[in-house]
Amino acid sequence: MKKRVDTILTNIGQLLTMKSDGPRAGKAMKEVGLMEDAVVAISEGKIFYAGNEFSAKDFDANEVLDCEGKLVTPGLVDPHTHVVFGGSREHEMALKQQGVPYLDILKNGGGILSTVEKTREATEDELYAKAKFHLDRMISYGVTTAEVKSGYGLDVETELKQLKTTKRLDNSHPIDLVSTFLGAHAIPHEYKHDPQAFLDEMIGMLDFIKEAKLADFVDIFTETGVFTVEQSREYLKKAKEAGFGLKIHADEIDPLGGTEMAAELGAMSADHLVGSSDEGIDKLAKAGTVAVLLPGTTFYLGKDTYARARKMIDEGVIVSLATDFNPGSSPTENIQLIMTLAAIRLKMSPEEIMNAMTVNAAHAIGRGNEAGQIVEGRQADVVIWDAPNYMYLPYHYGVNHVNTVLKNGRVVSKRREILHETSVSSKS
Repeated sequence: MKKRVDTILTNIGQLLTMKSDGPRAGKAMKEVGLMEDAVVAISEGKIFYAGNEFSAKDFDANEVLDCEGKLVTPGLVDPHTHVVFGGSREHEMALKQQGVPYLDILKNGGGILSTVEKTREATEDELYAKAKFHLDRMISYGVTTAEVKSGYGLDVETELKQLKTTKRLDNSHPIDLVSTFLGAHAIPHEYKHDPQAFLDEMIGMLDFIKEAKLADFVDIFTETGVFTVEQSREYLKKAKEAGFGLKIHADEIDPLGGTEMAAELGAMSADHLVGSSDEGIDKLAKAGTVAVLLPGTTFYLGKDTYARARKMIDEGVIVSLATDFNPGSSPTENIQLIMTLAAIRLKMSPEEIMNAMTVNAAHAIGRGNEAGQIVEGRQADVVIWDAPNYMYLPYHYGVNHVNTVLKNGRVVSKRREILHETSVSSKS
């Protein structure tokens, strides 16, 4: 008797199930769960079957999608973005071209502080509309789950406005969003001479944010000219006591020891890590903290030194990749471009890249049991690619290879045309 399902994907050339019992590190990042001539069946928004033991004729489906020999993978996961913000910063590109360091731009009121001003001025509806535009573009590139940070308010009112906007988007947009409170993203002008007082103000928000379910994680920018390792440690301890998972912008520019601190505190992830020390890398591996690498940021800032992905992988660190989409240092929603940068500049293999953008990325944001795999019983987040195999994705760069995106079993993007309606029902 035929099995009744809602949708079946047939004539799949290569299927990457990415099936894994947990995050992958070291040599395990070479595994992708590759199947050929496979079938994926979807029922009630979940994966009902994925494999090649059965064929399309064994199922009775309402809808049949002929993949025409194309590559099929899980929906991609972007574990580090700053989608909710006001304004833009294209005028800073000329300064970067002249070699002006980012920290100097920041000191002169540019950088994060420029975006803070525009975000404070924007209404929640304006932030929502702008962020929705960016999320629509992200899903067209194959992203079905993403983390979104606040951090462009630097005051109670605007930080809450950003967090509420993210929650509203999570309830209405097909992309599943994980919210991170990054109130400690920079030191605002009004606290320039007393950064600890500012951190105390942000700490004062934690209980309300937790009660209102506005964020799952707390993050801090540990860097020269921003917050010290000591300040960050005490801040994150308070966040942990309040019940939040921890994330850290660590060692992006200078090697201050943020990587070591992330491991010591049991952070879910440590992000950037361009300047991480050998000791820090060793501690990340032992702690199981996910390294979220952001080569798009290094590329856009014109830096020559990238995070040491090869050493991290060889040492057993769980490595993930993200766009770091933001208006200043990585203004791109194109996660496929990050694939190419990871291959060329981080020397990662196609298999390692796929793990870093599915299985490991999901674990970096606490969604390891939901996203990043095509496994029976999981939500049916699937990408059909205009590519013959997974190695083609980082190879042919600068274009969008996505053919069709399914979120919870429903087609939400097809050949770069957004098809979803902005409603809560889009996730039902």
